[in-house]
Amino acid sequence: MVVRIITFSRNIFLPLTTVCHNRCGYCSFRTPVREGCVLPPGTILETVRQGAILGCTEALFTFGERPGLEPGFNTHLARYGYRDILDYCFHMAEKTIELGLLPHTNAGVLTYEEMKRLAEVNASMGLMLETTARIKAHENSPGKDPAVRIEMIENAGRLRIPFTTGILLGIGETVRDREESLTVIRDIHRRYGHIQEVIIQNFCPKEGTPMARHAPVDSGEMCGAIRMAREILPPDIAIQAPPNLADVASLVPCGIDDLGGISPLTVDYVNPEHQWPQIEELQRQLGNCRLVERLCIYPRFIEKGWYSPRLKPLINRLHQQVQERSKIREEG
Repeated sequence: MVVRIITFSRNIFLPLTTVCHNRCGYCSFRTPVREGCVLPPGTILETVRQGAILGCTEALFTFGERPGLEPGFNTHLARYGYRDILDYCFHMAEKTIELGLLPHTNAGVLTYEEMKRLAEVNASMGLMLETTARIKAHENSPGKDPAVRIEMIENAGRLRIPFTTGILLGIGETVRDREESLTVIRDIHRRYGHIQEVIIQNFCPKEGTPMARHAPVDSGEMCGAIRMAREILPPDIAIQAPPNLADVASLVPCGIDDLGGISPLTVDYVNPEHQWPQIEELQRQLGNCRLVERLCIYPRFIEKGWYSPRLKPLINRLHQQVQERSKIREEG
């Protein structure tokens, strides 16, 4: 009997700020500039320390796109001695490496030079494509221009950055749009070979947003999108579904093989109303599937050396650590 392997990363979620220049119709993550809109360095580093104690290997840095374009934001950031959110992210990533976790940054749209710089202190990076369609939910969000997002994903390939992307279901796109989005991702990967995983994420209505009364995506539609992704994408790209947003046990037969980051410490700040299931509960739900821990950089990219030299000792140590934990789980 062939045992299905489902992978995951043990992580912490660090939202440096929820201030964002976009105004997406489905998002409740974004907040206006206000007192306390920047996560303090002390809070970040203490969370990293606690995450390390709990065996986490990944620190997910995320924040609203281009918060510095929002009037008054940089004044709040300057209180901590930084002029730009990317400078802050870079420095916090450096400290995170010192404390034993690998940074993975999802900062919205970045330029080639910005990604090149952040790659020095990140084992991997990400940007959701969401959709190639031009939809109403994105009409006040300049960073959601499909062409701009596609260019960034391509630039990540040129820079050999192990990368995560994905599509968001139920935000106004059609099935044909989903097929086009997945085909674009496939074609980029064929050119550069840098995409680790593609997230198939379901829209969840949020109170207080313009799309609060829109119907969520059901499991049948999720399954159809996952099957489509498995047919279109090359086999070396993992297909991921978030275990706090969907019944992943029912989606395994549809083609998922990864659950993304799961935190024993922090909430999903984008979807805080949806708690993370813990590892033991997920293993019970997945039955005969084998749940295997991974780093935020996949093994084939470790073997290729697609990472900054300053990350090598930590990557090697954590890679051995997760292999040992997986062996203990299997024997247990």
